[in-house]
Amino acid sequence: MYLQDDSEWNHIHPNDLWVYNKLILSRVLGYTCGPTGTTVPKPDFYIVRPCMNLLGMGRFARIELIHKYTERFHPSEFWCEIFEGDHISIDYHNKKQNLTVLGTREDGSGLYKWSKWEKIEYKIEFPSILNNLVGNYEWINCEFIGNNLIEVHFRRNPDFRFGNSEAIPVWNSDDQVNYEGYQFISDQDYLRKGFWVK
Repeated sequence: MYLQDDSEWNHIHPNDLWVYNKLILSRVLGYTCGPTGTTVPKPDFYIVRPCMNLLGMGRFARIELIHKYTERFHPSEFWCEIFEGDHISIDYHNKKQNLTVLGTREDGSGLYKWSKWEKIEYKIEFPSILNNLVGNYEWINCEFIGNNLIEVHFRRNPDFRFGNSEAIPVWNSDDQVNYEGYQFISDQDYLRKGFWVK
């Protein structure tokens, strides 16, 4: 099941909505983070993004140098420590790892602008923080950076619904390129035209 927007939101048990609030999720996981209006523990670079974003695609996520105060950010945003390492998206089916993909992007590109997603073999146990959810979710998608859980969705990864093992996003600003051995699929979302898949 690939849930999106209204259907995804209406599928969530009210007692599990905290999972979709990335600030609450980060705080429960013990990360260094806080809402707009709180001060950072030390001057540093932090990731700033919306607390909730069902639209996905990394909308409005960015790296900011924060010396202390955060009142300049939108009230719906939060700041969090930055994790290093691979960005991995995993679909768990009834808490068992099913699909694992690695995302890569070029240095200096926007946080939304992925270069490629590809299936990999890599094991991350189902996050124990999700063991006591109230609702019944057949599929749960989790995103990790350096094995640190950063996002949870009660749905499957929609970019691999074509039976593909790779997905190369095509962005509105990209020059036209044809990838031999790949098929182009139109899948407009935010600043993306679609994917080259195989």
